[in-house]
Amino acid sequence: MRYNQLGTSGLRVSEICLGAMTFTLDGKNQWGLPCADEQTAHAIFDRFVELGGNFIDTADAYSTSEDVIGNWLTSKPQGFRQSIIIATKFRNSMPPHGVNDTGASRKHIFDAVEASLKRLQTNYIDLYQIHAPDETTSLRETMRALNDLVRQGKVHYIGCSNFTSWQIQKANDIAEKESLEKFVTLQQQYSLLCRNIEWDTVDVCRNEGLGILPWSPLAGGWLSGKFDRSTEKPDDDSRVSWAEKVGWSETSWSTKTVEQTWNVLDQLRAIAKELNVSVAAVALRWVMQRNGISSTIIGARTMEQFNQNMQAADIHLSDEQMAQLTKASDTPLPYPFNVIKTVNQRDNALKNQ
Repeated sequence: MRYNQLGTSGLRVSEICLGAMTFTLDGKNQWGLPCADEQTAHAIFDRFVELGGNFIDTADAYSTSEDVIGNWLTSKPQGFRQSIIIATKFRNSMPPHGVNDTGASRKHIFDAVEASLKRLQTNYIDLYQIHAPDETTSLRETMRALNDLVRQGKVHYIGCSNFTSWQIQKANDIAEKESLEKFVTLQQQYSLLCRNIEWDTVDVCRNEGLGILPWSPLAGGWLSGKFDRSTEKPDDDSRVSWAEKVGWSETSWSTKTVEQTWNVLDQLRAIAKELNVSVAAVALRWVMQRNGISSTIIGARTMEQFNQNMQAADIHLSDEQMAQLTKASDTPLPYPFNVIKTVNQRDNALKNQ
């Protein structure tokens, strides 16, 4: 297992982060997603640590995921907690679902962190992330509240998720101006089938020193190797089938059964065969080798899925293999990014004459 700096912080994390969204006490969650029960989750946690993993991500909204992690941590010898980097998130409405039990206000942040600490059975959170922007609360209020948590020792680092580029920039500009803690990470959707962050978000993160933590690097199961052109429909217990049922268009069957998806999968299978690894491992490795990535979040609800994904830690894609996948997954830039690219290409051509 390789380790990377978490953004510009001094914290070192495994290049693979184990996502705990599908780990619950009873194997069920509020969305109907296929999940692993606590016993299976603990076995996967143990194997992850054996393989060198030290970074686990969850959220307060992920049903009983934080409870599963807390029970696992307290089952270990004294001092074990210090070897594990725990990241969690806040923002979504939480019980009792009152008017102030959601968002990124000072009140909700303070309530949410205490509840997460209790469920995780720990006295600090390594990385505390806002799950999504709160348009009803000023970024200044949010950044000041998060800064206070760091000063109190309840949180070590702060990050954001699902933010736009301007929101990241504004938040860190506020922090810079007022000498507050800055975001050190951005958790964002990124895969061979979703490359939107390349338009300008990656540049903002590089300039501001944020490490990127890609979520859904297998595009909700599309890049796991389960599907090919002959597949009529996904299994009923798959993430893709779930996405279709609930109308999650990002990874639903009806929106992703297009020629480019199959072309990407063709390239993945060819490279996986060359390297004698799973298709999922190749898809994950492409993300892991992209610029600005601190750690890539994987999910699994069975040990078999976990082992297939972890093969990504043992391989390296050549420049040619990376280029093949990048080309197969390329999509046209939207305005104004297409104009910016064209103008700069013209300028560079003139300079090189």
